[in-house]
Amino acid sequence: MTTPISFTPPPGARAYQLRTARGEFAVVDAPAAPGVEPSGVALLLPGFTGSKEDFHFLHEPLAARGYRTVAVDGRGQNESHGPARDETPYAQAELARDVLAQAAALDTPVHLVGHSMGGQVARAAVLLDHSPFVSFTLVASGPAHISESQRQRVQLLHDALAVMEMPEVWEAILAMGPPEEIGGPARGFGELALMRLRWLNHKPAQLLATGRQLLVEPDRVAELAAVPLPLHVLSGARDDTWPVSILDDMAVELGAARTVIPGAEHSPNLDQPLATAHGLADFWDKVVRGRPDR
Repeated sequence: MTTPISFTPPPGARAYQLRTARGEFAVVDAPAAPGVEPSGVALLLPGFTGSKEDFHFLHEPLAARGYRTVAVDGRGQNESHGPARDETPYAQAELARDVLAQAAALDTPVHLVGHSMGGQVARAAVLLDHSPFVSFTLVASGPAHISESQRQRVQLLHDALAVMEMPEVWEAILAMGPPEEIGGPARGFGELALMRLRWLNHKPAQLLATGRQLLVEPDRVAELAAVPLPLHVLSGARDDTWPVSILDDMAVELGAARTVIPGAEHSPNLDQPLATAHGLADFWDKVVRGRPDR
């Protein structure tokens, strides 16, 4: 099944359905800027209730640094197809296999980037098979389950989704005014009408399954530390979903490069996109030169 693309990509990028061995996935694909020597390819995975559009402001500055960037809607997210009620395809291991299929379809080694819940799915993919990747960056994505305050909000969302339709839940979200991670307006994404459209495009089963995973995710840092990949932990200077001190400790345990973006919170890609893009490209440049911090 092909889902029509209705969100406008940023200048220089194109939106299309990426065909893979596990189906089609909606992507925004931005090549390296004209006249700039290509440096590599990055695959960008969004977080819970998010979408490929969360990376819109990264494409242009990363293209200027020579990087092609491919942001993807995961199965059941926004413009990627998925079942509305069956949660089985949204098990973390299944989503991880989707990531491996997406990387294979790009037919080149990629720098893997996962934001928040997308970071945990990306981690599961790396632990299944790290060979398609040349590096892995966790963006505002912690070692295990989310913080207690966020657990309460995600549980509220889960309970609402179990008994209400998506439009009703959207109205409840606006009434509660929760942070962007559970569907509230995210800075930089676009008008409220686009936020609502993205929410309605999400499949309820995807939100139920991935939200539940955020509540119970185990600590797999030791497993990831054993993977022979250059690793990078990037976050804002403040984060309520995983406190920055926890992200600092995780980076040390991983032996990972660490980037903190001033003036940014849980979505540095939206809060401070230029600094975030430079933080990513600086790390990738070191990997390309064979001198990662790890």
